[in-house]
Amino acid sequence: METLKNDLLLRAAKGEKTERTPVWVMRQAGRILPEYRAVREKAKNFVEFVKNPELAAEVTIQPVDILGVDAAIIFSDILVIPEAMGLPYEMLEKRGPLFPKTVHTISDLSSLHVSNSPDYQYVLDAIKLAKRDLNNRVPLIGFAGAPWTIFAYMTEGSGSKTFSIARSLLYNSPEFSHQLLQLITDSTINYLKDQVMAGVNIVQIFDSWAGILSPAHYKEFAIPYIKQICEAITTVPVIVFPKGAFFALNEFKDFPCQVVGLDWNMDPVWSRNQLGPAKVLQGNLDPALLYSSFDNIKSETKKMLNLFGNTNHIANLGHGVYPDIQADKVKCFIDTIKEHQRVTM
Repeated sequence: METLKNDLLLRAAKGEKTERTPVWVMRQAGRILPEYRAVREKAKNFVEFVKNPELAAEVTIQPVDILGVDAAIIFSDILVIPEAMGLPYEMLEKRGPLFPKTVHTISDLSSLHVSNSPDYQYVLDAIKLAKRDLNNRVPLIGFAGAPWTIFAYMTEGSGSKTFSIARSLLYNSPEFSHQLLQLITDSTINYLKDQVMAGVNIVQIFDSWAGILSPAHYKEFAIPYIKQICEAITTVPVIVFPKGAFFALNEFKDFPCQVVGLDWNMDPVWSRNQLGPAKVLQGNLDPALLYSSFDNIKSETKKMLNLFGNTNHIANLGHGVYPDIQADKVKCFIDTIKEHQRVTM
């Protein structure tokens, strides 16, 4: 068994007391770092970049060296799974993902399959390279998109403000919707299990579009499938990030996951009351604060820490860091967390 030099994140995720609050940042391996942009130029496009294990591993490690975070997260994309299932995507500059083909009917599902390791081997290879080069300094986080979020992209064909096509399918074609969600779930379970086998220490499930569903639809079309994934991943801690789904937080109180991520719209004290004292919370600074002054970042970060308290908390932003934020502002946030008054052991 590996011995990590810095295991704060893993201990915190298990609900153990830690010397200080651990911190990492969603999208920390990204455009805020000029070092990332330099590596990115070596690939023709984003999808090719994700599929290059050497480049992906290199940018995975950059935030550990440059920003001083307490964990690395493998550089990849949640849309690896649709492509692995047989639905390829493109990433258009300044527009986001585009699926040339979409699925809308039960007959469309015949073109898909439950994905296995050969379909996403490049991610597993990147994990192994990143683990080697991290040399046990910090944990490595693996991740996948939640089934509803992946469903939304596979049926809508791109990002959307409303995801009206995807949402209408839940009303008009519930049988198709459940079948596709189960295919995604089975693929994601295989994917995360393989990530754990490749070396990740903890995994996060991103439900990026949770907040656009009604409470009833989230309970029917999202919760059961996330639960299946959490029940299947038993050897490492699991973080669930249901962005925007404040109405569903109490559903996660007795959920088989160790950590629940909060976006910046979720009040930490209220969220703690919804989830109970045992659940570890992650988050939830407003990313837009990082456009502010250094002094303001420091003071607001300390306020956030005080709201969460000294235990059962992993510090993070309430969403991924925005690409035009300055890296030194992100480092200010991280350094403020690391310098905060430590827990009395």
